[in-house]
Amino acid sequence: MLKLALGPVLTYWPRAVLFDFYQQVAEGPADIVYLGETVCSRRHEMKLSDWFDVADLLAAAGKQAVLSTQALIESTSEVATLRKIATNGRYWVEANDFGAVHSLAPGAPFVAGPHLNLYNGPALAVLAELGAARWVLPLEMGRDQLIDVLRDGPAAMETEIFAHGRMPLAFSARCFTARNRNLPKDDCQFSCLDHPDGLLLRTREQAPFLVLNGTQTQSSSVQCLVGELDQLAAAGVDVLRISPQASGTAQVLDIYDQARRGALAPDEARALLAPTLPGPPCNGYWYGQSGMLQVAA
Repeated sequence: MLKLALGPVLTYWPRAVLFDFYQQVAEGPADIVYLGETVCSRRHEMKLSDWFDVADLLAAAGKQAVLSTQALIESTSEVATLRKIATNGRYWVEANDFGAVHSLAPGAPFVAGPHLNLYNGPALAVLAELGAARWVLPLEMGRDQLIDVLRDGPAAMETEIFAHGRMPLAFSARCFTARNRNLPKDDCQFSCLDHPDGLLLRTREQAPFLVLNGTQTQSSSVQCLVGELDQLAAAGVDVLRISPQASGTAQVLDIYDQARRGALAPDEARALLAPTLPGPPCNGYWYGQSGMLQVAA
């Protein structure tokens, strides 16, 4: 049966909200939970010790807690935090850049995150030699390419896919949320706290286009692969990643849990998910088409 993972919270939430959220997650169906700040080091609501406390809570509830590293490292202080995470010795690490990979203890099992740009089997084999026990597909990789990659890759490595949520498409040294308020990045006034699901960017025709999340740009559409679970399993996927959203995450996890167990048909699951989506659904990347498209299975 497919495993269910909850990805790191990509947007900025208050500390109390995060603790309440993970208390609820501890009681839910997720098998794996990724923790930590992956977008911006100025987000100080949670200290590293707080993330370890949450990891302990989840581990006590039978979950696999994984500490995720920041995807774009820009300062020596961020390097220092990365090294503390990489050498924690207690929990697996999701490495989101190769600096994190090379900071890990030799042979320590880790997750190769979606931002490492792994597109072929030999690249996976190199990561496996370094200790990678699981990898997460790049967001734009589709079914046919995945099958090719796994055919040439190491057999023992688990495969995880970003199955549900607004897709993190790009990172920048510039903070777009601060720029929207004419604020410099170093004096952003923590503007991201006002946008718990990101700041929607529209075209001149007022069509939803992208979502600004500080230094990260996300899709406005919501990747939703609940109707493709049989295809995912057949292609070699082991783990489904659900990206947290400001409301409805527990319901989303429950629907995917029922779908992976066969208690909900694909059409039923899609219908139940529809009211929870913060944007229109999409699955185009899986079918080798534009990511924003919704393609019939």
